[in-house]
Amino acid sequence: MSRRASERAVAVCFLLTTAATGGFIAAYVLDAGTQLLGLCLGAAFAALAVGLMLWSAKLLPGGTYVEQREPMTPPRGEQTAFVETLDRGGEQTPGIVRRTLVLSGLGFLAALVVPLRGLIPSGTPLPPPRALDSTPWRAGRRLVDRDGKPFRVDEVAVGTALTVFPEGRTRADDAQAMLVRVDAADIPLMSAQTQSRSVSGLLCYSKICTHAGCPVGLYEQTARQLVCPCHLSVFDVLHEARASNGPAARPLPQLPLALDTDGYVVATDDFQGQVGPTFWRRE
Repeated sequence: MSRRASERAVAVCFLLTTAATGGFIAAYVLDAGTQLLGLCLGAAFAALAVGLMLWSAKLLPGGTYVEQREPMTPPRGEQTAFVETLDRGGEQTPGIVRRTLVLSGLGFLAALVVPLRGLIPSGTPLPPPRALDSTPWRAGRRLVDRDGKPFRVDEVAVGTALTVFPEGRTRADDAQAMLVRVDAADIPLMSAQTQSRSVSGLLCYSKICTHAGCPVGLYEQTARQLVCPCHLSVFDVLHEARASNGPAARPLPQLPLALDTDGYVVATDDFQGQVGPTFWRRE
């Protein structure tokens, strides 16, 4: 790689560092989520590291250089020429140096802007979230398995739990849910809100754990509890899937159910609450 190509590569790396830093600042100010913050920060450090490695490997001189100094003062003309060269930069001065100073100034400016996020009053409304505002669940959309097969009430055995998706959207991971059928004797034990969203002993909750986003894939029939096997968060099925044990602090969002004219289980609305852990988005 020629010296000019190396200078261009280093400049590109530093420009990417600046762009990623700007993205980090924007994500921080807009509260876009920890994932985007981490991505921007990682990209900034990665681009900076590559740029510094290219600079040290291709642009900095290598080897040992020894220059004999003469014990005499250089003539006045040489001193004047040296000072002038420092002031304006000689022809051999790499252009990358000047660009580096500009990028350093931008980085310093960014360091001043980031703390301004804390100056926003707590009562100031934040921009609306753009991710996970809703899922594909809609009123009248049937519950189906991964193969697209819908369910009737009599096809779901008491004490079982099935993973379901909205019809036509079986690849929508944010919409996956756990369909549970409890015994008829358990229906009077449900909270009023849970019972109003159920039908014929069928209850449906988001499968995404509210702790860290892991799949809640276990159902303990005796205790009527859904369990996340990753960090052992436990949710009470009969009482709005409230977190009864483990690190999760929020209940699983419930999907309101009904039966259509053909007897298939359908949703009457989207999940009642935020899907996934709190850090995925704001309420």
